Amino acid sequence: MIRLLVLEAVGGSQLYAYNRPINHGGNVLKVDPKTFEGFNRVLTGVVVPRPIAFVSTISPDGLLNVAPYSFFNVVSYDPATVVFSSSRHSGSKRKDTLANIEDTGEFVVNIVVDDIAEAMNMTAAEYPAEDSEFDIAGLSPAPSDLVRPPRVVESPVNMECKLNQIIPLGEGDHEHGLVIGEVVLIHVRDDIIDGHRINHQRLKPTGRLAGNMYCHTSDVFDMVRPVYRPEAGVSTGR
Repeated sequence: MIRLLVLEAVGGSQLYAYNRPINHGGNVLKVDPKTFEGFNRVLTGVVVPRPIAFVSTISPDGLLNVAPYSFFNVVSYDPATVVFSSSRHSGSKRKDTLANIEDTGEFVVNIVVDDIAEAMNMTAAEYPAEDSEFDIAGLSPAPSDLVRPPRVVESPVNMECKLNQIIPLGEGDHEHGLVIGEVVLIHVRDDIIDGHRINHQRLKPTGRLAGNMYCHTSDVFDMVRPVYRPEAGVSTGR
């Protein structure tokens, strides 16, 4: 028998729990994003690990900025398209990354790897616009080929991007901008290439979890995607 429980959570919000037989594991909770205080901890705790876009930008006045974003992914390879989400403001101040991209239409996504994870974390604070995170974190800017923002030398992969559009999400203190950009050029360090593929044991990309937690992503395994053929059914080979 399945029984519904209503649990009171922080701030008067409610969790809905279904008692289930013991062989199904723990109770299943239903969480309403609109009423559950701290829902962001649930969402960022289950969508893991997330890759980290280390986004470098430049203001119209030439001020450099670099900041990490883990609401990030690739969504198309033709055209080559990446997306990341940034909050619109930090307090009363516009987020430098989003403001710079809106003003210039260009940015560079640098991939965060274990060797620069601590430097990346140093840039996550809200510094004044005139303070360069490159200097704060001891990172080296290098000229890009097709866009004005610089690349991060210490990252083994840099994606030069042109802005496609920014989609507004939310409102007020929770307003975000979903940045959609086309990758116009990629710089890849040759020591992470193995034949025709990227060697992830050499790349060592850092994964973002929830709160202050990150993870290494070098523990990998292979699974061959099944192929359906009408005459033979499902085959695990290609």
